[in-house]
Amino acid sequence: MKKIAVLAFATLSAPIAAFAGGPVAPVADAYVEAPAPVMTAPTDGEWGGLYAGAQLGWGNVTSNGAGLDGNDVLGGLHAGYRYDLGRTVLGGEIDYNFANIELGEGLGDTSLDSVARLKLMAGADLGRALVYVTAGGAYADGSLAGSSASGDGYFAGIGMDYQLNET
Repeated sequence: MKKIAVLAFATLSAPIAAFAGGPVAPVADAYVEAPAPVMTAPTDGEWGGLYAGAQLGWGNVTSNGAGLDGNDVLGGLHAGYRYDLGRTVLGGEIDYNFANIELGEGLGDTSLDSVARLKLMAGADLGRALVYVTAGGAYADGSLAGSSASGDGYFAGIGMDYQLNET
């Protein structure tokens, strides 16, 4: 009987030992608040200063009924200066394009040989992109039925430049 009493005491006292200190509340993990996002304004690209380059394009000449129509590749060089005023960019540029655009059939040697332009531009600085409008005067040189011919005029256009890497 002594063995039964010891076994009964051990069985009944085991759960009591588990609650000896009383119930323990679980410890909550420390709460770490994420930092607030930092909002920054888009960085402006640096569009000011002297620049130079080359261009390749397509020329299309239409004479409104005179029969001097044609198109072909043209290419040339350009140089300019821009003033970066923050979100606005102002500047000027000169370019010269070489061409050999044949104009009209049966008119002998009739072609557009070159175009030079003097331009003013105004644009919006959108970071690494510059969207602009341009206008100015143009001077064209060519040949008309074997004789030298030239003329001046005006032009207007829109464009976009994009910086491939940060300056």
